[in-house]
Amino acid sequence: MQYDTGKHCVFYHRYHLVWSTKYRYNVLTGALRLRVRDICRQVCRENEVDILRGVLSSDHVHMFVSVPPKLAISDLVRKMKGRSSYRVQREFPHIRKRYWGCRFWGRGYFSTTNGAITEDIVLQYLEQHIADPTGASR
Repeated sequence: MQYDTGKHCVFYHRYHLVWSTKYRYNVLTGALRLRVRDICRQVCRENEVDILRGVLSSDHVHMFVSVPPKLAISDLVRKMKGRSSYRVQREFPHIRKRYWGCRFWGRGYFSTTNGAITEDIVLQYLEQHIADPTGASR
């Protein structure tokens, strides 16, 4: 375990984040998938968040991130979901038709720290998810 440092603090904040598309539609494919990935990376870079691991399935996003103490998890997820929804609907007209209510992501998200489980278990889970993104083997 390696601690991160800020100007006046030392911290170890690791979060497992998950959120899904509205109605769990399988739309995160092809160019749209790459665009969502790039937008999430951009938001994380702007907010000094390190992405330790990330997986985009066809209908949801998994991220394992290191977040500085100055940033609330709710703000980080709000920024990623908000910016990606806005840009995806502007850049991909077929998505705007499918999500007529201007909501690309479902309400809410899942967040947990890795205090109850080890970091290795989370990373192993994400590796398995890469091998089978549909989760059919579970």
